[in-house]
Amino acid sequence: MDRPVALGRDIFWIGVNDRETDLFEALWPLPHGVSYNSYLVLDDKTALIDTVRKSYFNEYLAGIRSVLRPNRKLDYLVINHIEPDHSGCLKSILKEFPGLTIIGNRWTLQFLEQYHGITEQTRLVTDGDVIDLGGRKLHLTLTPMVHWPETMMTFEPEDKILFTGDVFGGYGALEGSIFDDEMDAGAGEDETRRYFANVLGKYSSMIRKALVRVEQLDANVFAPSHGPVWRGDPARVYRWYDRWSSHEAEEGAVVVYGSMYENTKRMAEAVERGLGEGGVKQIAVHDVSRSHLSYILSDIWRYRGAALGSPTYNTKLFPLMASLVSLLREKNIRKRTLGIFGSFGWSGGGMKELTSFAADSGWDLVEPVVEVKGAPTDETLARCGLLGRHLAEALRTRQSPGG
Repeated sequence: MDRPVALGRDIFWIGVNDRETDLFEALWPLPHGVSYNSYLVLDDKTALIDTVRKSYFNEYLAGIRSVLRPNRKLDYLVINHIEPDHSGCLKSILKEFPGLTIIGNRWTLQFLEQYHGITEQTRLVTDGDVIDLGGRKLHLTLTPMVHWPETMMTFEPEDKILFTGDVFGGYGALEGSIFDDEMDAGAGEDETRRYFANVLGKYSSMIRKALVRVEQLDANVFAPSHGPVWRGDPARVYRWYDRWSSHEAEEGAVVVYGSMYENTKRMAEAVERGLGEGGVKQIAVHDVSRSHLSYILSDIWRYRGAALGSPTYNTKLFPLMASLVSLLREKNIRKRTLGIFGSFGWSGGGMKELTSFAADSGWDLVEPVVEVKGAPTDETLARCGLLGRHLAEALRTRQSPGG
């Protein structure tokens, strides 16, 4: 997008698209880019809601100036979230509009000093405070730990637009339009879920509290910091976030394996076949050496069943599988059903770590646990098929696994 877009009367999207950054937070791939959404509200006074990544300042400033009348100043900058992809242009904006007042809660102002060395031209706000622009009023709702301590939302009741920060956000640059109702009806869910799983999922309990606050507001439009503005069917993205933050999942399974010499791969294929024979129609398969953890995590968040298979490597879990297990522990996903399998050569050890994860995660473990020394035999592969069928049966019968 190369120009501001009106969301309502005198309310504008003035964000930018980033198609150059390869990794979000230096971790998560961005094959389709990402948008940084900022918004400008005009009345007797003017308010900017968040900024964008600092490398896009010139483009961003041009958008602001194209909306403001000549010699019109900015009065307020409301910081919903101070992470640098949203506050990167802050100092530059202050230079361009020196009379600006920065609006933030106590955590915001602490981070403002720590990240930017700014202690003046600030206004401390708390939950429920209102910024009066003359006719329009901006109502502030604190939503802490989604996913930083200072995160909050801003509601404009006249046009019923809720600026939600990272909640309801997703990966992907905005192509041709910023609105959900001008995009393909099926577009966006995968990249929205991957964003949720990668960035926000660990804080699901706090997201659920934020969703309660959203329900209390009479918003017709959700305007997040990344991804499309939801005006056509905002309930759709609400349902996604509600389901994911509840750790509810679709019927289906993810098979993830590591394999150096195709022994564990053969076992994984037998598990896959067992799942298919058991009636599972949605099966996602990942070689942990070739699929980025970002996509594996997203699929595990999507489906209720998971089968993890790994060889032993130097008496421990295969390193890339160990990275996945560590990530799953950190994200604290719940309500899943699990099968585990693996192989070893001169020494075991890997299966012990998978078994430990199964016990610690609270996921329901399906038998049999299959481990083989050396190459899998026909009997081993048959047991892997049985594991797949048992996992399929568990997915049919256990409505709320791992509660």
